[in-house]
Formats: sequence, C-alpha cells, structure tokens
Amino acid sequence: MLAAMGHSEGEAVDGSERVHEGKVALITGGSQGIGRGVALTMARRGASVVVHGLTEDYMDETVGLIRDAGGSAVGTFGPIDREQTSADAVAQAIETYGRLDHLVTAAGIQRYGDAVDTSIETWDEVFGVNVRGVFLAARAALPHIRRQHGTVTVVSSVQATATQNNVVAYTASKGALNSLCRAMAVDEAVYGVRVNSIAPGSVDTPMLRTSAAQWSDGTPEGVEKTIATWGTMHALGRVAQPSEIGEAASFLASDAASFITGSELRVDGGLLARIAAALPTKD
Repeated sequence: MLAAMGHSEGEAVDGSERVHEGKVALITGGSQGIGRGVALTMARRGASVVVHGLTEDYMDETVGLIRDAGGSAVGTFGPIDREQTSADAVAQAIETYGRLDHLVTAAGIQRYGDAVDTSIETWDEVFGVNVRGVFLAARAALPHIRRQHGTVTVVSSVQATATQNNVVAYTASKGALNSLCRAMAVDEAVYGVRVNSIAPGSVDTPMLRTSAAQWSDGTPEGVEKTIATWGTMHALGRVAQPSEIGEAASFLASDAASFITGSELRVDGGLLARIAAALPTKD
C-alpha cells in the first residue's frame, strides 16, 4: 500500500526515533509544501522547530500542527530574498531556544519561459528567492550552526541535473544551488558542519498543483488527472508526498549521515534513472 499510495502529509516512517531530541532546526519555506513536510518530520523526530513562511497565516498553521502533535515550534515570516528576514528567523531561534543546530532551506518558486520569453524581472525574482534566499539564510545561520557542528540542507531539484521545457530560470537557479552547496560543504567542513542538497522529483505541493491547474482544464478532476500523469514519469509511478522529502532531510541532519557532505541526494522515485524512450512493441 505504501508503494502505491505514498505517505500522508507529515507522516513519518518511524516517529519513535527522536534522533533530533534537544536540537533546534530552522526551516525556511516551512509553512507549506515540502518545507511543511520537513518541519513536521523534524519536530516528530524531536527537534524544536522555527518555521519560516512568506506569510503569517500558513506559518501559523504549520506551527499549530506541530504544537497540536506535542512538539515545540515558533514562527517567523517575510520575503526570503530580504536580508532582514533571515536575520529575524535566526534571532527567533536563538531568543527562544538558545541555539541553532540545523538549517533546511525549502523556500522556492517556479516560473515558466525560455531564454527569450523570460523577462529580466522574472529571472531576478526566481534567483532572488531560490538562490539569494538560500545564501542569506545560510549566511545568517552558519555562525550559530558552527558552534553546534550542525548541518545545512538545501532543497534543490532534479532540474539541477536535467530539465523540462520552458523553465530556464528555475533550472538555472537549481543548478546554482547545487554549486553553492558544494562550495559551502568544502568551506564549512573545518567547522564540523555538513552541507548537502536534496533533489526531489515531482512532489504533491501547492506549487505543483498550481502548475497542474495551468496545464489542465483547471477543474479538481483535471488537476488530479494531470498530477497522476506526471506521476507516471517516475519509475515508482506516482509523485512524492512532502513527508517523504522530510524524511530525507531528517536523515541528512542526523548522525546517521555523519560522513555525508557536499552530496546531492536524489529523492525522485526513479525519475532520472529512466530513459525517456519507449521500446518498440512486438507485432
């Protein structure tokens, strides 16, 4: 059943393993989608969580879900491409919990267009959120993470390696993220800090559903059909749930991954393992 249906939002494979007990994690983009899946998983694994979101409403919702489940969480919000947003989020962690062990950056946007159609404003918007936002969060968080010999985990994409049509800015931004991770991993190793990226395939998030609405008739049935069709591109035959990316982030932040740094962990259901060519059929 798990292979066919996947996880529900926030469900952990083994919630009894509180491997992050006593640790503090900041999740940017933690109010929805993959970030929410990471926040819920880290909290279930014992971490106190600082949830960052673009807006206060979704941030409050995620904090409420963690607290309702018996976890500890506080929230902060604001545009992630602004330096003050990351400074405030880190300050919230230190003021509330006195430490910061882990940063997971999950804030991201996708815009469509090729190199001619994409406006300079759109290019800057995508890089502002997807790359500048990660840099600013890491820049603010790392002085504290170094003290704890903690971790930074960046949610990238399979499109850092391969690409679909008409996502030139998004694909370029994700490639930049992987390079940024490698550079930080080398620089931070001397402080005992590990830095890795996760490359998800398609994940059932509000962003994916917005895209599905654009590429379908926009009805609930049309959206579900489009998502199911996209799922068939993956060897496992479905899209991922946010909690499954959360499990990968939790693993990379744990001592079980103590010799993993500078790595790009694909969590893509076999998407990049498959050659996109059909074998000829027999008559």
